[in-house]
Amino acid sequence: MSVSPGNEAQSNDGQGAEASILRQPRAVWAVAFAAVIAFMGIGLVDPILPAISAELHASPSESMLLFTSYLFITGGMMFFTSFVSSRIGAKTTLLIGLVLIVAFSALAGFSGSVDQIIGFRAGWGLGNALFISTALSTIVGAASGGADKAIILYEAALGIGIATGPLLGGLLGGISWRGPFFGTAVLMAIGFIAIVILLPGGKSGGGSVTPSPEPIKLSATFRALARPGICVLGIAALLYNFGFFILLAYSPFPVEAAAAKMGIEDFGAMGLGYVFFGWGMCVAITSVFGAPILTKRMGRRRSLVVALIGLAVLLAVMGFLVESFVGIIVCVIAAGLILGVLNTVFTESAMEATDLPRPVASGTYSGVRFIGGAVAPIVAGAVSESISTGAPYFFGAASVLLSVVVIGIGWNALRRVDGHLDEAPVDEAYALTGGDA
Repeated sequence: MSVSPGNEAQSNDGQGAEASILRQPRAVWAVAFAAVIAFMGIGLVDPILPAISAELHASPSESMLLFTSYLFITGGMMFFTSFVSSRIGAKTTLLIGLVLIVAFSALAGFSGSVDQIIGFRAGWGLGNALFISTALSTIVGAASGGADKAIILYEAALGIGIATGPLLGGLLGGISWRGPFFGTAVLMAIGFIAIVILLPGGKSGGGSVTPSPEPIKLSATFRALARPGICVLGIAALLYNFGFFILLAYSPFPVEAAAAKMGIEDFGAMGLGYVFFGWGMCVAITSVFGAPILTKRMGRRRSLVVALIGLAVLLAVMGFLVESFVGIIVCVIAAGLILGVLNTVFTESAMEATDLPRPVASGTYSGVRFIGGAVAPIVAGAVSESISTGAPYFFGAASVLLSVVVIGIGWNALRRVDGHLDEAPVDEAYALTGGDA
């Protein structure tokens, strides 16, 4: 693969730095559009979890396994995506990911049981890992105006996707719980067509938008776990992600229960969609604007500790306010402000903690991190059914505090993460790809 002449000139001579961020090649917009839809998949099912539980006669814990299967496969595949894309090329990897998302999201919509949806969400996670892990580097290679503007476009796609996923889920879920799955399939099919037509050829096709990387060994991401910095941050992020997905996967149930207790009978999927739209907007805002301000003032290590303690306190408060309609909604939305900071600072730290190639460090960190997200829904469902509705939040708070302990124990191993707060744009790109996928 090679960089197209126009883009190479813009990247190297600095003239493209003055170009408007909106004046991009069509290939960039094609990938950015598909990235928005891919990120929607993270929170798309949130508003319809109670409806799936009711209509398919599944317990809340069974319904939350939709997150477990999706995240487990996404995380597992992150160990291998750099190996795959370095051999078959970016465009081919993107298209395979999109085909899998279209197929499995459509199959989920046709499902007749929650077990079938769980299985199809696993296939969806495979496609999502292949697509998201490759999209950022493709946008960087194709964008005009330099890598910094490409990253802003990617951040915008990420934020729009995270925020609008629950809203789309609520809108289509108000018609039927099957609606969000079919809607995703249609939108991703449009993204597939756009990339086929607008994105230059893959590794073997010539004219690719990204430089051909050195082939990455299959064992590279696993061997990276031996690096102290990556190991410490991976375990800390695993524990943090446990709290993150307790909040994301479990919260629709107590919110809807509190609405019913207040006599708000028509709250439903649309109401949940608005709640998590507010949550997603907060995540997006602080990911882009809040995290840089905090890290410049406090450094990354201290920023992580402060934000993690704040999240633990908020989760504990949610445990006490779980039956308060207004209280639980305010806490869910406010949590987005903290989560946005943590997502960005964790991933930037993981990229700076080692001298490994960025795709390798990113894949290793992300693979470990998503294990926490996969386990959280299983624990939340079991704990809420056997102890109390507020207990999952207390478990999440405890897990987040353990993350602080891990960072404290590995404090010296993380000294490197505070040494490069003004990272190069392409390095930051890899950080964002790994952390927010």
